[in-house]
Amino acid sequence: MKQGTTILTLDNGYHLWTNTQGTGDLHLLCLHGGPGGTHEYYENFAQKLAEQGLKIQVHMYDQLGSFYSDQPDYSDPETAKKYLTYEYFLSEVEEVRKKLGLEHFYLIGQSWGGLLVQMYALKYGQHLKGAIISSMTDNIDEYVTHINQIREQALPADAVAFMKKCEATNDYDNDRYQGYVDILNKGYVDRKQPPAISHLISTMATPVYNEFQGDNEFVVTGKLRTWDVRDQLKNINVPTLVTFGEHETMPLTAARRMAETIPHARLATTPEGGHHHMIDNAPVYFDHLAQFIKDVESGHFNG
Repeated sequence: MKQGTTILTLDNGYHLWTNTQGTGDLHLLCLHGGPGGTHEYYENFAQKLAEQGLKIQVHMYDQLGSFYSDQPDYSDPETAKKYLTYEYFLSEVEEVRKKLGLEHFYLIGQSWGGLLVQMYALKYGQHLKGAIISSMTDNIDEYVTHINQIREQALPADAVAFMKKCEATNDYDNDRYQGYVDILNKGYVDRKQPPAISHLISTMATPVYNEFQGDNEFVVTGKLRTWDVRDQLKNINVPTLVTFGEHETMPLTAARRMAETIPHARLATTPEGGHHHMIDNAPVYFDHLAQFIKDVESGHFNG
């Protein structure tokens, strides 16, 4: 399979940026978070997994609307209605799989990408060797409860009250409000942000992010408010790794329950890891990921 960057033309005419790193007969397809984020924290996965003794090809892509791929005009109501849906992004994963020629592969998704992994495993599980749900719960209710607890613990009471006041009036651009968001992000989302993936401008696709999430990670005002597949997880039949940071936005209580509900699942947590624990504590994260793949490949996965 071609290494490096390939631009895929989707059946809808839009183009997606894709990149393949590594060599070998194993394949890992990576779904980034946001929604509206980018592939960038996956760029060293092939290298890190090779250091763990795995010969694997790692495939990354930026979802429609994200920085390196085509960005539709979501201000057009018909475009937004067609492409800003769960169903579209799930179908996009399947189309990318087909166009890359992947079969019996591993699928990993972080945050929003972990939501897509759950949906994909439920609908298209026959194509998977294994699924990796990285830092994503199966419902938003528990997430909202957890992020409210986080900021009450991390911030003074007057700061929390001010944030709630801003949220009630949609005053998200308030400098003081965004300052508190920065504090929370540094504590629970990007605990260790390496300069190698920083940019001079924001690469977040805000129209996509705002439609599903809202203004920031600590408030949910978009379509994700109704996300809940708790009653469906029992139908995921592929070996599954549930991996969470121990100091992040997603509740570990949900992770434990998910690993118990999915018939063939294992939970692995990363000490000192935030929402991006593949960066915060890479040695532990990649040890867990590589061991999961090795166990599935050898037939010794006991989840």
